[in-house]
Amino acid sequence: MKRIFVALLFIAAIAQAQRWQPSDRLRIANLNDPQISPDGKSIAVVVTRANVKENRYDGDLFMIDVATGEQRQLSYDRRGVAAPRWSPDGSQLAFLANASSERDAKRQIWILPARGGEARRITDAARGVQQYAWSPDGAQLAFVTSDDPVPNEEKGNRSFEIGDDDYLNTTAPTPSHIWLVSASSGGDKARRLTSGSWSLPVAHPPGPAPSPLAWSPDGKTIAITRRDTPHGGTPNSNRIALVDVASGSVQRLTTRDLDETQPVFTPDGTHIAYWHARGSEPGSENSIWLAPAGGGMGFEVTKGLDRNVYRTVWLPDGKAFITGGHDATSTAFWLQPLDGPARRINLGEVEPYFSYWIDVSVAKNGTIAFTGSTPSHPRELYVMASLDAAPRQLTHLNDAVVASMQLGRTEPVTWKFEGFDEDGVVTYPPDFDAAKKYPLVLYIHGGPRSASTVSFATIPQSLAAKGWVVFQPNYRGSDNLGNTYTRAIRDDAGAGPGRDVIAGVEVLKKRGFIDENRIAVGGWSYGGYMTSWMIGHYPIFKAAVSGAAVNNLLDEYALSDSSLGRRLTWGSPFVGDNMKKYVEQSPITYASKIRTPTLIMSDTGDVRVPITQSYQMYYALKDNGVPVKFIAFPVSGHSPEDPIHGTEIERQYVNWFAQYLK
Repeated sequence: MKRIFVALLFIAAIAQAQRWQPSDRLRIANLNDPQISPDGKSIAVVVTRANVKENRYDGDLFMIDVATGEQRQLSYDRRGVAAPRWSPDGSQLAFLANASSERDAKRQIWILPARGGEARRITDAARGVQQYAWSPDGAQLAFVTSDDPVPNEEKGNRSFEIGDDDYLNTTAPTPSHIWLVSASSGGDKARRLTSGSWSLPVAHPPGPAPSPLAWSPDGKTIAITRRDTPHGGTPNSNRIALVDVASGSVQRLTTRDLDETQPVFTPDGTHIAYWHARGSEPGSENSIWLAPAGGGMGFEVTKGLDRNVYRTVWLPDGKAFITGGHDATSTAFWLQPLDGPARRINLGEVEPYFSYWIDVSVAKNGTIAFTGSTPSHPRELYVMASLDAAPRQLTHLNDAVVASMQLGRTEPVTWKFEGFDEDGVVTYPPDFDAAKKYPLVLYIHGGPRSASTVSFATIPQSLAAKGWVVFQPNYRGSDNLGNTYTRAIRDDAGAGPGRDVIAGVEVLKKRGFIDENRIAVGGWSYGGYMTSWMIGHYPIFKAAVSGAAVNNLLDEYALSDSSLGRRLTWGSPFVGDNMKKYVEQSPITYASKIRTPTLIMSDTGDVRVPITQSYQMYYALKDNGVPVKFIAFPVSGHSPEDPIHGTEIERQYVNWFAQYLK
């Protein structure tokens, strides 16, 4: 009998060990930016894996055969590999990579023969290449790089003038402009095309990719997004512009005075699709508009599609394009004709990868390549022979990662509240039994213009592996349920979304398997904001993790790289009585009411949500006798992009909650 008991304990230990752990994220291969060849026979894709020894993610370029799935590695031991792009005739493949293995080497453009061989570098931009695009004839490439700084006249004088900049700037920002380089010679023969105090945009994650350069089919024009200033925080300064390739002259496409970006020519060159707010109303969903290439506002193509959509990927005939965004608890692709309603493309259980951008590419024969996950499997590469074909999985790079894992089941949950049809995602422990009681962990998404979906996610799996039910609510302000829901947060940053979250919790309570005395909450960015707000208004939480939280909207306004945009909706906090809104809707205002043990995390170099706000919450809780711990990561960016610190964040979530959900 004793032997049987010991055997059962051993089996239980093995089963527990096979559950997802934070360190398992280091085993995942991430596939990004698939680019299908013009003939539809091959797909170039960047495969990124964790290099724990050097604490970085290394990307390699792979070629995948569409018919067989056969893989061929194209790059070895290069750093900074990104953005593969086929030449128009498919004979060459360009990509970005660091000029050398030196620590401070900048990204440059490299070209590789599609049949194989050595890559050759064609640019030598001192400040690195941000993005690039082939000309339609394949003879040259346009690329974007930033200008050199203008030195002060007095030696040793490093002072500079502040504009709409984040608080961590140490030099004046310089404009980014377009250069042209020959695909055959390259090097020092690059020709500058644009100049001036204005700038092309530079993107800082999280957010959409920088607006790509878009050549007209005849090669005479490049459509761009032109910013009035290189100062990244200046709101409402993105305008579509057309650059004449021969002269470098720049002219506006429209005359509107509200943000527009991401222009793409139609295949016949007669029109330009671009991003602009739904109904031209500030704060509305992103929509796709179409204007004549000769100029004019055009019309809103996706007006009938009430979703926050990103990208315009044209089908070869130019009569329709693919766009994508969140739809309920999924990420969707839609086919949008120019003369009719959009229809959602059936992808089965595959969830397309989404990061304020959809990862999709279309060949001249209509074959579609994209990356996506399922609720129980990390991202892989998929292909569709046509819009109506079922997705076919081409890679199996992560099969071994999940083969022996006991993963938690993920499913959507819906409810009605205050006139809204609301939803969220629930991930259950691997051995879930509805007859038992489980702790509940709320893991709240950021944005807020984003959504929780049923795609594979490591943090919910790590939390569920501990025996907790994980709930990811989509509160008002999320972009998955229509424009009215998205805009409902406009003057109600915390209270309304907080009620939505609690309404979802009540729905789960009624199912009978939630231990109401063991509930925790956490999130990053706006998820951190919501965490700080929730613990200041609802005394039901045993523990909280507030990551990169917007705790003080005044600090966010004055110090962040992007929040001056709130001036367009709320007005400046320093004008009239506008300060009242900023104070009333800041979680720090209610910090004295918090009694929940709280873990605070933040990057020291975060320009999106400055760490000052985490310091404020730390001392507010500490001074009021609340158990609090503050972990800082000495890295730049809104969240750590290296494998060690990314894993540590996940581990900190698990360990902090484990202390209080016993």
